[in-house]
Amino acid sequence: MKLQEFRKWLIDQGQSDATASSRVSSARRVEQYLGDLDEQFAQDSLDNLLNRFAYTTEDARAGRPNPSPVPIDGDLRTGLASLQQALKHYHAFLTEQNANPDRATQQAQVARLTRAEIEAAMDDCDRLGLAAFLARGGFVKPQVWVAGEDRGERNYPAKAVVAAAMGHLPGGRSPGAKHFFGGFGEPQAFARLEALGYRLLRPEAEGEEIPFSRDAVEAAMDDFEEYRASGAHADDFAGFGEPTGYWVRSTRPRPDRRFPSKPIVGKLLHKPASAFSGGWSQPQTAAALLHNAGYVITDESDQPLPLPESHVHLMRGAERTRLVALNYFIAPAREAGKPAVTIRVGDLHDMSGLVRNWANVCQALEGPKFRTLAAVSEPRRTGPVQGASTEYTFSLIPTASMPEVPAGEPSMSNTKPTNLILFGPPGTGKTYATAAEAVRLLCGAAVPEDHSELMKVYRRLSDEGRIEFVTFHQSMSYEDFVEGLRPETGGEAEDEGEPATSAGFRLKPFPGIFRRIARRAESSRGRSAKAGALHLEGRQVYKMSIGNSALPQDAPLFAQALAEGCTIFGFADLDWSDPRFADPAEIVSAMQELDDWAGIKPGSPSVRMTHIFRNRLKPGDILIITKGNLLVRAVGEVTGEYEFQPRPEGDYGHRRAVRWLWSDTEGVPSSEFYRKKFSQLTLYPLVPEELNVPALERYMNSSAPEEPSTPDPFVLIIDEINRANVSKVFGELITLLEEDKRLGGDNELRVTLPYSGGRFGVPQNLHIIGTMNTADRSIALLDTALRRRFTFRELMPDPNVLSSNVDGIDLQKLLTTLNDRIEYLFDRDHQIGHAYFIRCETKEDVDDVMRQKVIPLLAEYFYEDWSKVAAVLGDLTPQEGDIDGAFLVRRRLTAPAGLAGDEMAPRYRWKVKEGAFSYQNLQP
Repeated sequence: MKLQEFRKWLIDQGQSDATASSRVSSARRVEQYLGDLDEQFAQDSLDNLLNRFAYTTEDARAGRPNPSPVPIDGDLRTGLASLQQALKHYHAFLTEQNANPDRATQQAQVARLTRAEIEAAMDDCDRLGLAAFLARGGFVKPQVWVAGEDRGERNYPAKAVVAAAMGHLPGGRSPGAKHFFGGFGEPQAFARLEALGYRLLRPEAEGEEIPFSRDAVEAAMDDFEEYRASGAHADDFAGFGEPTGYWVRSTRPRPDRRFPSKPIVGKLLHKPASAFSGGWSQPQTAAALLHNAGYVITDESDQPLPLPESHVHLMRGAERTRLVALNYFIAPAREAGKPAVTIRVGDLHDMSGLVRNWANVCQALEGPKFRTLAAVSEPRRTGPVQGASTEYTFSLIPTASMPEVPAGEPSMSNTKPTNLILFGPPGTGKTYATAAEAVRLLCGAAVPEDHSELMKVYRRLSDEGRIEFVTFHQSMSYEDFVEGLRPETGGEAEDEGEPATSAGFRLKPFPGIFRRIARRAESSRGRSAKAGALHLEGRQVYKMSIGNSALPQDAPLFAQALAEGCTIFGFADLDWSDPRFADPAEIVSAMQELDDWAGIKPGSPSVRMTHIFRNRLKPGDILIITKGNLLVRAVGEVTGEYEFQPRPEGDYGHRRAVRWLWSDTEGVPSSEFYRKKFSQLTLYPLVPEELNVPALERYMNSSAPEEPSTPDPFVLIIDEINRANVSKVFGELITLLEEDKRLGGDNELRVTLPYSGGRFGVPQNLHIIGTMNTADRSIALLDTALRRRFTFRELMPDPNVLSSNVDGIDLQKLLTTLNDRIEYLFDRDHQIGHAYFIRCETKEDVDDVMRQKVIPLLAEYFYEDWSKVAAVLGDLTPQEGDIDGAFLVRRRLTAPAGLAGDEMAPRYRWKVKEGAFSYQNLQP
């Protein structure tokens, strides 16, 4: 969050110094537990955040606990109200600041700059003169210049030129120095100039840019190590005295990773000690430069220094965390040739100079910005959701080597629908095998042999919505699996025309996982055969409604848009083609002249949406067309500029040419495209981080209606299928699973669903894979109707996949012996699978598996008959008396007084042996 700016804003609003400090402190407390407030408000509404801290008088009387993640000392209701007030003030502060373009908007504008806009900005500088050009935007004399090619060897102020160039974009404005990325836009400006082929100049460094890359910093540290050891490079370092408080930690393994910050920066800048300052009190001081390059500044004992609140020029938050993670974790692991690296949140948190703000670190590591920066795929998280002990593991295998499903050739190698159940004893890899089976059904024969590569393909297909996974349990019902009723509060309106009430709820049909993936499969048109797959990178995605889906008179609008290759927009029957309407103020003035819009205010939704449609939509942007707020019925690519084509009946005369990429009149759930709920606004940009990019790109690359196509295959995996009441869960769908009863089959059947009343059938391109543990329930007791409709494939223990020597233990013989004895004493369905031992690398690992998994499982199998457990383990002997076995210990119990006698059978106490086990009896 912007601490100093927020504090100044509060004081400017008339708050006392003490009150402003209190508000800032409360906002910081919230940020410690929720993560960066700027990112929170970018992703969620104020109301939703305030609701997390809502606590009424009734809650207090009932003694309800704190609903928020922030601990409260003292009166709970008062404390939460104080945090709510701080959130409201910070939101108002951000709203006012955002009247100027935010960082994301400015980044998008900078990315759109071409050489034409840069040259136009240089023309401005030539016309105005350097002093006036800088003064116009409040810029000071720069340190970095850009060479003006073919301009008589003239040079131009780099940052100011980029800011001015933004004003030459269609509908763009030139931000001043203070508003250009909050006053710190140098990296963005310089990167864009270099990307366009311009040469950056630094007069004091003979035209070379200051090299604060990781390689350059570490090379300077190498030279300083040589200076320490032999006196080499004395010309560079001898003039620097002993460090007084600021060291920088190397990112590479070294005997001593601490280096004085000022000599390192002096080496990089080619400057003597007298030419610049140490510390980090100013942006160009030594420690500040290294800190902002993603290095950790420490004290003499190598402890990270806390960031002074007054030093607002020091990089903070998620941006800083991402750089530290790249420099100290990702890059060193790549240099060492490691296939993966694990980052512990608490370690990165402390290195980044944060205070009890682990949520901020988690957001930074989980977000797409870090994956782009570090060139890594989505990490695997272990541990708590957002805590100091949370760990993220990143694969460092280049993504280019990941097996791909050919975009233009979706595999339908198995067009016949598959209904398959993998069954066998526990631990035989049934769930493990579903991933390979699903990828084979979706990708044909191109299944990677390496399991990690296979899982990358599996996860990508899952992200696209082509694989769904569900585990059955005793409480699973038809309403969960197919369709049920769920309460919807009165404030939630599904359709644009449906009024939202303030109280009460209603029951609405809600599709279960089976109906959702079946609808997805039925609406699939397969991949387009045209060359070049479409991707979202560099495009803005907008949610848009065409007409009001609740009004019958608006129904033809959507059909007309599809037929004519355009999108249609309402709001004020005026022609916005005049260039003056690039300014939203002109739109307001023109609308106010109409009787129906006379009261329109600047900043109202109608003005904002008109401005977006007329000015901000660009060719290449993507439109998601909704049906109500819960369904999506089309995806299209904008291909043309604004046009006005008035209709005889008036209204809906505004158009943009669109190439429709996918459409379905019934619609599919909006949750497949966007994680947040859509609002009732007709047109607005969507938050990129909330988009389901793989699924949206799949729809974007669908075959056109006129193209010959084969629908994409889909897979539903049902783990532990026999743990639920299958007849109850599937209901009438049992009949629809048969091949000839599916949609398009010889005996196609559709049923009327009981809650929604809709007609439903199972498409041919939906495969179903189930798993069944035979030790939980005998296969003979499974529903006969289900057995007839599924193919069963048995997976039994495979000792050959285990090692024959783990610290002298032959796991292959051990497993074979165990299972032979189990089958003799019980049956083959209760054998032990190889998965129990697959990760054992030491004898201690084997001992742990036997003690914590195998022996308890055997006790359950034999209903606590420990003599049979001992027989399986080889510890049972024919004689009576005590036993000290390899795994179990038996002690004879003394009969109570009055019961002793020869007629009483001996009774024993069994327990698992403490210490290490012996495996001699399990390796005959």
